[in-house]
Amino acid sequence: MSLARIEARFAAVARQGRAAFVPYIVAGDPDAATSWNILRQLPAAGADLIELGLPFSDPMADGPAIQRGASRALAAGADTRSVLALAARFRETDAETPLILMGYYNPVLAFGLEAFAAAAAEAGVDGLIMVDVPPEESAPLADALEAHDLALVRLATPTTDAARLEIVGRRARGFLYFVSVTGVTGVKEADAAAIAAQVRQARTATGLPVAVGFGVRTPERAAEVAAIADAVVVGTALVEEIAASLALSRDPAPKVLAAVAAMAQAVRTARTGV
Repeated sequence: MSLARIEARFAAVARQGRAAFVPYIVAGDPDAATSWNILRQLPAAGADLIELGLPFSDPMADGPAIQRGASRALAAGADTRSVLALAARFRETDAETPLILMGYYNPVLAFGLEAFAAAAAEAGVDGLIMVDVPPEESAPLADALEAHDLALVRLATPTTDAARLEIVGRRARGFLYFVSVTGVTGVKEADAAAIAAQVRQARTATGLPVAVGFGVRTPERAAEVAAIADAVVVGTALVEEIAASLALSRDPAPKVLAAVAAMAQAVRTARTGV
């Protein structure tokens, strides 16, 4: 289904009059078995779509918590093929929840663009967010993904003006990821009121649903963002739950899934109060 799965999920959520909730975890963090145990339970906990991080040694947009999560995953042996295998295992159990890979260009380029796109589609992945590929340099990647009906999800920020939005929107598919703060993930908090007009502008300019992330750490903040956006992305808060559980020598899954459930509930009721 690929792109169609993303479109269907956003359409279903819109009919319900609410925003979607999108949790992010690093694939393979802290190890393959634990990562799978968390991933497989995310839909039941309230995930409408899932972002699965491709662990990378030199991230440029991720704050300290996600950097440490990627380091844990890499130390445990995660690589591009194991991430795709994890995605395929998930798809065997869930045919409906869209799965988006988020990461950096080096591992994908090393894998080979066409080979990666084919393998991702075969694994049941629906789209890709490449943080460090600007639109002007993304044609080869977009070509490869479109050949397999995978969405290239682009990013916009508070500094993206109207002219730049027009460029960002070209060949963007699935949804637009609006980075709510300037800087890296998990350091600043999103201010829904401050970005509301920009989110509306981005939706109009691209014709796509807008997901807001990079600054949502609590259910209260998630609810505020859900009132103005089509989807709310939470990553750092979940990766921090993994680290906190590991520090206590506990299984991270219960704490992560409880956090997902609380965030999802806040997002689902943000516009109706029930």
